[in-house]
Amino acid sequence: MRVYSIPMRTRFRGVTRRDGVLVRGPAGWGEFSPFAEYGPAECARWLAAAREAAFEGWPAPVRDRVPVNATIPAVGPERAFELAKESGCRTAKVKVAERGQSDADDLARVEAVRDALGPDGLVRVDANGAWDVDHAARMIRSLDRWGLEYVEQPCATLAELAAVRRRVDVPVAADESIRRAEDPLKVRAAEAADVAVLKVQPLGGVAAALRVAEACGLPVVVSSAVETSVGLAAGVALAAALPELPYACGLGTLSLLAGDVAADPLWPVAGEIAVRRPEVDEASLARWEAPDAAGWRARALAAQEHLDGPDVIGAAP
Repeated sequence: MRVYSIPMRTRFRGVTRRDGVLVRGPAGWGEFSPFAEYGPAECARWLAAAREAAFEGWPAPVRDRVPVNATIPAVGPERAFELAKESGCRTAKVKVAERGQSDADDLARVEAVRDALGPDGLVRVDANGAWDVDHAARMIRSLDRWGLEYVEQPCATLAELAAVRRRVDVPVAADESIRRAEDPLKVRAAEAADVAVLKVQPLGGVAAALRVAEACGLPVVVSSAVETSVGLAAGVALAAALPELPYACGLGTLSLLAGDVAADPLWPVAGEIAVRRPEVDEASLARWEAPDAAGWRARALAAQEHLDGPDVIGAAP
């Protein structure tokens, strides 16, 4: 078990460092990196994904490259323009509804990204469930002057998403309503979304995410949980195995981190990531290695109690 802690280049959803655990098994490296606020039951899915990656492997791909979007944090318009321009991507997901910022900040950021991508680029926004229904409907209409591809998780609950979906013409994507739900398939029954955003770790692995995708019956966008190349490789494996991939995926997120653990990280090139599984580089991992093995081992063992099967982390020595 190897613990890492990598600074974020820009504060992202309140996070300034990305922390997690890497484990190695016969199938390769796996990543266990649930966010600090997640309890043992929720962490169990993340641990299952690490176990799958390290001990079981992933389904065969049906494509060799995955299109990705740029991810634009809640930065000022000048920096947003630069990030979108430098990304090489033709699609950008823009974070909005950041605590402490105003609607005007969001409008300026999205306008700057539209200017950077030009009229042929695709712009989507992500509110992470921060708006109520009225605020969401008002902001979506305002932001759509720059042509939104879709809006991700404008409100927190399925009922609110369904209400927003009835009031706006922009497609609605569900993220937290799937990855943090006891039953990820309720989003379809509630008619709450047009697009499903799937993340491998929160759903318990690539195979589990493929089952959710099939049962949801919605177009899928595969996104990351802001992981190292080890975790991103699982997302790439999911995107590569889906029968259809109509949207660019949110897997170009290494730019949010100040470093990585692989010698050949999963960087996008011309808006695409090649389907591959990079090896962990000992020197790179050593640079970001952190000492909190006991704390992470305790989290993993607590999560393991909610799973059947082999212990990924192992008992404390």
